[in-house]
Amino acid sequence: MYERDFMEGTRGTMAVDWEERIDTGRLRRERTARALDRLRDSPLGAMLLVDDPNVRYVTGLAMTGGSGADHYTLLTEDGDVVHWDTADHAANQRFNCPWLDDIRYACPGLGNVPRAAGRASAREWLVDRMAGTVEDALDEYGVDGPLGVDVASEPLVSAFEDRGVDIDTGTASECMLDARKTKTRDEVECLRQVAAVCEAGFQAIVEGTKPGRRESEVWGDAVRECWRHGAMVQGGYLTSGPNTWPKHQANTTDRLVRPGDLVYADFYNVGFLGYRSCYYRTFSVGEPTDAQRDAYERARDDLYDVLERIEPGATTAEVCEGFPDAEGEQMDWYDADRFWQMTTNHWAHGLGLQLYEPPLVWRGISPDHPVEIEEGMTMAVETMRPADRQGVRVEEMVVVRSNGVEALSQWPVEEITRIDY
Repeated sequence: MYERDFMEGTRGTMAVDWEERIDTGRLRRERTARALDRLRDSPLGAMLLVDDPNVRYVTGLAMTGGSGADHYTLLTEDGDVVHWDTADHAANQRFNCPWLDDIRYACPGLGNVPRAAGRASAREWLVDRMAGTVEDALDEYGVDGPLGVDVASEPLVSAFEDRGVDIDTGTASECMLDARKTKTRDEVECLRQVAAVCEAGFQAIVEGTKPGRRESEVWGDAVRECWRHGAMVQGGYLTSGPNTWPKHQANTTDRLVRPGDLVYADFYNVGFLGYRSCYYRTFSVGEPTDAQRDAYERARDDLYDVLERIEPGATTAEVCEGFPDAEGEQMDWYDADRFWQMTTNHWAHGLGLQLYEPPLVWRGISPDHPVEIEEGMTMAVETMRPADRQGVRVEEMVVVRSNGVEALSQWPVEEITRIDY
């Protein structure tokens, strides 16, 4: 495991002038530069970005995750950035975002607006007008070469082709995936910071869990704590007792916590400056049973078997061998006979502006489709084990360093956290 230097790491959520923290200006500049480098190495003349994380990566704008295509961004090979957004957002961006000097009003050709329009003619007009706004910018900036689009929308592609625009529907997505797969120092710090915020949520769970409280009440305490620290909570849940294994389909419920329960908290999609967490811990309400303790130790050992295999140059095929075999996956219980049927139980996935980014380490695909691990990749590694009629899950957030991984998550993992009441 990588050991951080003195004073390296989380220093606070606020901006200050007396020490260096997350440098948001540098964060924006380095991300845009990475995307531009990939664009210049491609045959494209420009990229049209519609996917929210790609838009944020290039512009630094906080995407709402709304209807889709009521905001979109053009990046040209000369480094020009044009952004289109809804009238209210665009007006605010012109005032608040001086690093962008060409912000225009969008025509929502995809998403909720055309879907709600109710007529095919309206949808056709909207998508054609959207293509027209982009074509105008291509002409203004003298773009020479194909336009890469990061969404394979048939109506949008057709609208561009009808206007004589040379369209590529695959390269832009690959360029952006390649740019985003390794993280800058500020991106890593954003992920470290969101891990710290999740730990504040874990502490709220420890303090608030007791027999007679509902899962929803305890989870509400944790979410409130995360928001208090500046996070945006767009996912996650807490379950208890028999709801802990397999994953409960309704996530957090009104079930009352009882003595002897396991309580499982999943802080996924908690965002800090847009960077998303995926961070599990399991707690015991009172003294854990032998079965619960044994299950926890197995899940923890599975987790660290995987972590010890992660280093630059290793492949996802090699790393996935650390995850449990068919018996450890409980395939018989699930009546499954293929690893691809066991989605989400044991795997590692990249983290960044989206919950799932490259790489994916999973017995379902990695043996036949390996990807090389690179320094600077960030990922969440997750494992689980059943304990009688309950179950434990544990997960670490890490960044790949030159000599292994650094754990961004810091909640104690050696033993299950016991909650006394």
